[in-house]
Amino acid sequence: MGLLDSFFRKNKRQFAASFGDEFCPRCDANLTLQKGYRNDLPYWNCRGCGEMLINPRIETETDIAWICDECKSMLNEQPGFTEDCGQWKCTECGFINKIDDSEVYLSEEEHLSALQSPYNGMSDEDVIEVMSYEEIGCIKDREDIILIEDENGEKYVKKILSTFNESVYQYLIENPIAHMPRIISKHRGNRYLVIIEEYIDGVTLCDLLEDGSINELKAVKIARDICTIVKELHTLDNPIIHRDIKSSNVMVNSDLEVFLLDVNVAKWYKPEEKEDTRLLGTLYYAAPEQFGYGFSSSSEKTDIYAIGILMNIMITGKLPKEEKAAGDIWNVIEKCISLNPEDRYSDDELIAVLNDYLGD
Repeated sequence: MGLLDSFFRKNKRQFAASFGDEFCPRCDANLTLQKGYRNDLPYWNCRGCGEMLINPRIETETDIAWICDECKSMLNEQPGFTEDCGQWKCTECGFINKIDDSEVYLSEEEHLSALQSPYNGMSDEDVIEVMSYEEIGCIKDREDIILIEDENGEKYVKKILSTFNESVYQYLIENPIAHMPRIISKHRGNRYLVIIEEYIDGVTLCDLLEDGSINELKAVKIARDICTIVKELHTLDNPIIHRDIKSSNVMVNSDLEVFLLDVNVAKWYKPEEKEDTRLLGTLYYAAPEQFGYGFSSSSEKTDIYAIGILMNIMITGKLPKEEKAAGDIWNVIEKCISLNPEDRYSDDELIAVLNDYLGD
């Protein structure tokens, strides 16, 4: 990513002379007094005026300092770098930076603002498509989850994701799963993935639980329906593990249909893995193996664990360690949340047990 030091470009000789005195050539601030400053740094953003000052020892072809978006190293001084290379893999961290004059910024503030934009690095076609929707407002005051509508008034949800497995979203675009929001499109930027998905009109279990615990039979039915949804994920030719089943990710509509939301931490099941590549999940809902405890990576038993925790929360309003559900249903929950994944139910086993409990 380029940062154009316009002052230095116009006053290179003057800046070189004054650099030894360690004063900013723009605002005369004493650079020596600025925390972190050293005169051997390749560049420095003056704390007084924000001007980016390039060290005279750095040779630049066009007086543009190209800075790695990931680790902030200066690319100009990396062996083999040229400003017409199109893209450059930083030798410090391996991040692939786009080298494009259209992404040159006049100040550090402008640069940081661009980095925080979810559209940074996105193709023009993708930006136009995303911008074609009208934003109605944030959902649950979340700036990364936005209710939108198209020109026909059809509502959708736009999600701005910093954690994601893009291939999972691509699969779900092509192969929708029943009772999960249909993924309409995905749009990749440098740091974020923007998802447009079906809007489900309903309330989350988190909302329902604010009014107290849920009737036991209703809670068991919801758990059974969730298990039916994840079974479809688990029985794909290449199974998907959801890894984030919790009250805020389960929605019930006016017809009492259950929907499972959010696959931003989902992963493909790899039985040969001894540990997940990325240890992700929600505290208390996540199985031990999601945080590296145990001798296997996340599997379908990982989602069974979360369903067990959620059942207990629905029935008691509390985690199992705080209050256990009473009666026979606790035996079911206890098996779901066994520390050893091998001791937990399979999808089919849990569905059968819950159907028996419901009398279905």
